[in-house]
Amino acid sequence: MKVLEGKAAIVTGSGRGIGLATASLLAEHGAQVVVNDLDSDVAAAAADSIGGDAVPVAADLTADDACNQLVEAAVGAFGRLDIIVNNAGYVWDGPVHKMSDEQFRAMLEIHTVAPFRMLRAAAPYFRDPAKAERAEGVEVFRKVVNVTSIAGTMGSAGQVNYAAGKAGVVGLTKTLAKEWGPLKVNVNAIAFGFIDTRMTAPRDQAETFTGPSGETIPMGTPDALRGAASSLIPLGRSATPEEAAGAVFLLCSPWSNYVHGHVLNATGGFMAGMGD
Repeated sequence: MKVLEGKAAIVTGSGRGIGLATASLLAEHGAQVVVNDLDSDVAAAAADSIGGDAVPVAADLTADDACNQLVEAAVGAFGRLDIIVNNAGYVWDGPVHKMSDEQFRAMLEIHTVAPFRMLRAAAPYFRDPAKAERAEGVEVFRKVVNVTSIAGTMGSAGQVNYAAGKAGVVGLTKTLAKEWGPLKVNVNAIAFGFIDTRMTAPRDQAETFTGPSGETIPMGTPDALRGAASSLIPLGRSATPEEAAGAVFLLCSPWSNYVHGHVLNATGGFMAGMGD
């Protein structure tokens, strides 16, 4: 029997990058997975690549009812919900003295408000079965993994909005761990460092992202910053999305049943904030 057999998971932002690698790894180990992306074609292609019971759900997680719809889709398809990985996000960089209110709030909405809404929507499907199990004297562990960043724990020059949003994830994680611990819901976070995704691609090769009001937001990382990051990582290189997914899988697996309220650094040993 596979280690996640019979478990149902939602991985937000799983059309590509770390999210796709995570959804694929969870499915490989037996989980049924809801794949989410802003783009319906990307979500469908990701679900097809995973195969099995993967279900695509396109949604803008900053929309008022999107998180409820995502949870309902998972429960409708699988009849249960055991794992939530709050991974969706993007960056919209700029120095604080040039940053608009909209630019700052956009990062809070996707990185802090959306995970809160996901967990609030999932609460009945985590709490109600857990209460029944507790009454029967049975321990069944469910999992929440919130993706944060060392930008949120160490700071990152030019990313005050992103860093603030990711710092909020840490507070969300530690508080929910206190609330849901008695129900055997492990709530943890992962602070990633430099992972090879479209957000860290060379700036001249990077894609753009459409912002909340139709802005064209450049993605990618300047070459100077990319080079500095590699030289400061003790393991000598950035991580692949598959390596990042391995850290998420650990916190979704039975081997993490006594890991709770923790922020796991997955950085290759890099422990400084960017732009120090």
